[in-house]
Amino acid sequence: MERKISPAAQEWCVDEAGAGQRLDNYLLRHLKGVPKSHVYRIIRSGEVRVDGRRAQAQTRLEQGQRVRVPPVRVAEAPVRPAIPAGPPLPVIHEDEDLLVLDKPAGLAVHGGSGVSFGVIERLRAERPAAPLLELVHRLDRETSGLLMVAKRRSALKALQDALRAGQVRKRYLALVHGLVEQHVQHVRAPLFKYLTPEGERRVRVSSEGKVAHSIVRRLRRWPQAGYTLVEVELKTGRTHQIRVHMAHLGHPLVGDEKYGRFAANKALARSGFDRMFLHAAFLSFMHPRSGVRLDLEAPLPPELREFLADLGPGEEG
Repeated sequence: MERKISPAAQEWCVDEAGAGQRLDNYLLRHLKGVPKSHVYRIIRSGEVRVDGRRAQAQTRLEQGQRVRVPPVRVAEAPVRPAIPAGPPLPVIHEDEDLLVLDKPAGLAVHGGSGVSFGVIERLRAERPAAPLLELVHRLDRETSGLLMVAKRRSALKALQDALRAGQVRKRYLALVHGLVEQHVQHVRAPLFKYLTPEGERRVRVSSEGKVAHSIVRRLRRWPQAGYTLVEVELKTGRTHQIRVHMAHLGHPLVGDEKYGRFAANKALARSGFDRMFLHAAFLSFMHPRSGVRLDLEAPLPPELREFLADLGPGEEG
């Protein structure tokens, strides 16, 4: 890829979005097309100045500081495909610190791995003047429901710290194969990530894995159809946790293409139901600025409500 020298030294004033960032991460965001190794070289050499002084890569920046870099060799920016226009992403809650979306199924949260764009790219395209929009956490592409996005760096850090500390309650609705017997059960089965020979990411229950804890509550059963609706509360947030824990119990999710019942999925797709039945329905957390608790809910999407309606009343509890 052809590279060019930037004509002069560049200088930025650290705004609210950059406050609290490490110097290296700040530069990597601003020097698009500059090799990472070169960014670290100019920091080590002292050519990068913060308020006129040398700084280290791990230096945390403060709002109002001035960051100066020497002329650097920059790659020509690749031409990115345009993000197709679509209906605005549904917003459940928004304030000056954060917003919570009701993510549709089938939309990745970000681009990469063969996906040209996702929720965060769509959101940034819809709001070009927003100084900061960053994902607080992630949902699988096939999962619908509540997704947190930070609008301030301080909110991003506070919410991610709360997630790590287990201070964010997340509950999902899932329809699974088979009749779940227990009303409530705690699933504590460690999860191990690995790659298939084809290079696809997978997760399995293994003693080599990380601690994972899910609480499964039975909501309704349909004995004739052989389905159970469950609510799953995550006490940890491992990759594919609900999907693998339910499959481990012998009750894989309806429509799950990785851990589910493949023949049943194909039959459902032929009948018009071609998604995974997993929905992030409830979030509860302390607001990062006000400290007020937010309890947010996202109703089941129409296609999931219709699927349940077609099953009939079933047995409650």
